[in-house]
Amino acid sequence: MELDVETKSVLRQLNEANKKLAELKGVALTIPNENILINTLVLQEAKDSSAVENIVTTHDDLYKADLDLRGMAVSATTKEVLNYAEALRYGFQLIRNHKVLTNNNIKDIQQKLEKNSAGFRSVPGTTLKNQAGDVVYTPPQDKREIENYMDNLQDFINDTSVSQLDPLIKMAIIHHQFESIHPFYDGNGRTGRIINVLYLVINGLLDLPILYLSRYIISNKSEYYRLIQSVRETNDWESWILFILKGVEETAGQTIQLVKGISKLMQDYKFKVRELLKKSYSHELLNNLFSHPYTKIEFVMADVGVTRLTATSYLDKLVQAKLLEKLKSGRYNYYLNIPLINLLMNNSADLRHKDVEQIESVNE
Repeated sequence: MELDVETKSVLRQLNEANKKLAELKGVALTIPNENILINTLVLQEAKDSSAVENIVTTHDDLYKADLDLRGMAVSATTKEVLNYAEALRYGFQLIRNHKVLTNNNIKDIQQKLEKNSAGFRSVPGTTLKNQAGDVVYTPPQDKREIENYMDNLQDFINDTSVSQLDPLIKMAIIHHQFESIHPFYDGNGRTGRIINVLYLVINGLLDLPILYLSRYIISNKSEYYRLIQSVRETNDWESWILFILKGVEETAGQTIQLVKGISKLMQDYKFKVRELLKKSYSHELLNNLFSHPYTKIEFVMADVGVTRLTATSYLDKLVQAKLLEKLKSGRYNYYLNIPLINLLMNNSADLRHKDVEQIESVNE
């Protein structure tokens, strides 16, 4: 049965969210190399989405670990954040051509995230508790019931004949239903947030997975969990959908400014690097400097197709011109694009919100 959720308030907010999303889709085209946005924003989303579950790492640890510096000790939390980034990129590759998100896809994404193949829950006992230890919600326990709910959700995601609702309203419903089914033993929240952005790509609202609600959720964490529970208890879908639509509008606006900032910074670097290196300048080198906040000699060698000596010479000239900052990690050097790092950090979630009550599974 079709949900009666298209109230006047929802439709007004839906219009604003769709306008911002369309603007973001257009602005993203100003970055000629899609990997620049995918790589930098996926890392940021991995950090923020993991922080929702209190899995916290620093930008520095994350960027260093993502470079795979030899001999570097990587913390367990940083590994989990990198697993999230891997799962998100993997999910995007799964759906970008066929525009379908199946339950098998969702299982594969969660497997990349959690590094296990447990699949959907088959053993009873999962409950959701608040920080005081009180059970606030018990998701479906029976294996067959979980599978049936997920089959219905799969149809709702992929079959447009099932519902004529706007895709953004559907995304809000999908996210709530997925979190309420809670199909996995671990990683439901993070998997659900990956599904959000993949659904936007499937429906053509974005070409790339660059709209992430995790920052908005962190900033409004208590309200997020309160509204999820309110739908379960009072069927208040309007408030929940308005919350998600507002999140799409705000997050799209923030991402538009970030993409514009990256585009402007790239133009500035293009002019300066071209003046510095003259005939040795290449688009591949510029793309390298913006595909990751940190780089290293081996990356420049691979991306630009030059020898170690030439790559080192390029990077040293950029350091001398104060376009990069050089740091050592053991016997190895790495090079920081400080203005890009500042852009990403200024757009990062404020992780100081510790005064909220997080509802999480006892199994997570």
